[in-house]
Parts: sequence; structure tokens; C-alpha cells
Amino acid sequence: MAPRLPELIKRARRLALERDRLVQELARDWSTALKGQGFSPRDLEELWAGLSEEAVRRLLRSGSGVDAATVRREAHEVITRVKERVEALLASGG
Repeated sequence: MAPRLPELIKRARRLALERDRLVQELARDWSTALKGQGFSPRDLEELWAGLSEEAVRRLLRSGSGVDAATVRREAHEVITRVKERVEALLASGG
């Protein structure tokens, strides 16, 4: 089993890079869509909460076999990362 460890590490790194690329791509798309729309901070908080809820619903319906608590935690983590990047892009004028 030991020879497989480097392979698994390499795969985990590749998946993490892909996740980061997708988060950055989503953040660019959302910042472009939200720029100049005049949403209040409260509006944006509701948007992110709604996106989190929808992500959880879709993932739970997909029947992936992952427990609900894990799905909620992971969806929240990803939406939070996108939100933080969108806020940074909007604050920088991007």
C-alpha cells in the first residue's frame, strides 16, 4: 500500500488546484454579474445564504452517499471562498 501514497498525494494536490481554479472562475463570473447592480450588503448576504442552501439541496438530491452534515460543511466552505473572492474583486473595482 505504501507505493500508492505518492500517487494519492499527487491526486489530492491536482484536485485542490482544480477546486481553486473553479472557485476563482466562479468569483470572476459573480463579480462581473454583481458589479454595479446596487445590491446592499444585506442583499448579498441573502444571495450567498440562498446559494449555499441550493448547493446543499442539489448535493443531497444527487445521492452521493455523503452525510448531510458533511455536505453542508463543504458547501458552506466553497460558497464562503467564492464570496470572499467576489468581495475582494468588487472592492478592488474588478
